[in-house]
Amino acid sequence: MSLSSNISEKAALIWAIADKLTGVYKPHEYGEVILPLTVIRRFDCILADTKEAVLDKYESEKALPMKDILLRKASGHAFYNTSKYNFEKLLDDPDNIEANFRDYLNGFSENVQDIIEKFKFDGHITTMANKGILYIVIKEFTSPKANLHPDAISNLEMGYIFEEIIRRFSEAHNEDAGQHYTPREVIRLMVNILFSDDNDILSGNNVAKTIYDPACGTGGMLSVAEEYLHELNKSTELMVFGQEINDQTFAICKADMLIKGNNAEFIKNGNTLSDDQFEGQTFDYIISNPPFGREWKNEKAKVEAEAKKGFAGRFGAGLPATSDGQMLFLMTAISKMKEPKDGGSRIAIIHNGSPLFTGDAGSGPSEIRKYIIENDMLEAIIALPNDIFYNTGIATYIWVFSNKKAGTKREGKVQLINANGLFEKRRKALGNKRNDISESAIAEITQIYGDFCTNEISQIYNNEDFGYTKITVERPLRDENGELLLKKSKKQPDTALRDTENVPLTEDIKEYFKREVLPFAPDAWIDEKKSKVGYEIPFTRYFYKYEAPRPSLEIMKEIMELEKELDGALAEVFDE
Repeated sequence: MSLSSNISEKAALIWAIADKLTGVYKPHEYGEVILPLTVIRRFDCILADTKEAVLDKYESEKALPMKDILLRKASGHAFYNTSKYNFEKLLDDPDNIEANFRDYLNGFSENVQDIIEKFKFDGHITTMANKGILYIVIKEFTSPKANLHPDAISNLEMGYIFEEIIRRFSEAHNEDAGQHYTPREVIRLMVNILFSDDNDILSGNNVAKTIYDPACGTGGMLSVAEEYLHELNKSTELMVFGQEINDQTFAICKADMLIKGNNAEFIKNGNTLSDDQFEGQTFDYIISNPPFGREWKNEKAKVEAEAKKGFAGRFGAGLPATSDGQMLFLMTAISKMKEPKDGGSRIAIIHNGSPLFTGDAGSGPSEIRKYIIENDMLEAIIALPNDIFYNTGIATYIWVFSNKKAGTKREGKVQLINANGLFEKRRKALGNKRNDISESAIAEITQIYGDFCTNEISQIYNNEDFGYTKITVERPLRDENGELLLKKSKKQPDTALRDTENVPLTEDIKEYFKREVLPFAPDAWIDEKKSKVGYEIPFTRYFYKYEAPRPSLEIMKEIMELEKELDGALAEVFDE
């Protein structure tokens, strides 16, 4: 059985347990029970092999203050359970299922109890017990279809199964499945690019690096980065750090990290925008797919207070409109970069089209772009195919940043890659996901990025190509007779005739004005006090291809043929 079919089958079997919840829960509530029970059952299966050793150790050492370390050692994992119960033994006493199940959950180490608490599962235990289905549901989770032992389901497969169950839950709840996770092939592409040409991590021995995701969801990006790096170089350790606002997805991410033996304490719960849990910390790599189009009005006071700190905080460059907080995550990522003298950092982050061009010169978004480009941090922007995410069909882009471009071929330049056409149609859509990026397409995009050459889908620009000076063009105020109205012998601007022009930074403003404005308005002048430098990246314009309209004779011929067909059809109707 292939990896994907095994995952789908196992996820479907687990989700089918929700049939036992019918009547007590509505379909959109099933996940609130199935998700935590899946996590708990996974822990139960993992700990099965060392259960007796843990109980023996607990009996002999429970009075010791150091017992936590000893119990972890006995379990062979970063977590343990000291209850005499496991899922199978709970079934031996149906009459006391609720009390015994609570005893079992309370036997877990604190890190697992934190996960269970974040699922808000306690109330569901009471509900299921009162409605007489707690025993039935636990029994279902002990059946062969819910065997989640590592011998049957690898950590990689378990991560996929979690995500598939979340997707089913999200669809039933009519939520955005995509807010929880990103398609694996997209992450794979991002990781490929992040690690590209990094000899230290790809071929070094026993190198330790860090990676951070400020909106980590269920941890998919961090997990794929870690898995992929181990494929490339087993001796390199990648320590993963992440923050997630949603309690449930945080719980799944932390559970996944615990199961895989990572340090789950590096996964934090909280609002990244208003409560940065990694303040002052920096990382080798940053990877993220932050929410876009989501307002940040609730965080406004704290974000603005931090912005007042300037570059001592995260938001010194400027603030986007409160209707969309994705650029706040971008600035958070940039604030977490290591100094070049300490090795520097690289970032891969997904955005929709808005951060490319939204906001005029002097606005928050333009100032953010200005800061990034003038500090030579932007390496590349890659346009992804449409319809590859679960919750949106709109255009999406990977932005790639580095603060170690100096002295390389990328210094002072930005590469734009239009990978919009590099996709394969799915046989069956998953929400809005109708397309996939194949392994060969990932390799092709990575190669194009690495080659840093111009071709049909790759263009290279100088940083200043994206900048412009917005000039204010004034015309003189005149009276009804067309005479100039002067004030202290100076011409006064007519606000009704005021206009603006965006002059590329690559052009001389006076030459531009002489060529583009004065021939049409000889009395115009520039109010230089109002001039502002802005930046935008009109991506689609760079890759626009003119298509000549079809010849009129060809169109006319087609219309005539359609008319003939229509006449024939009408004749048949009237003959009848």
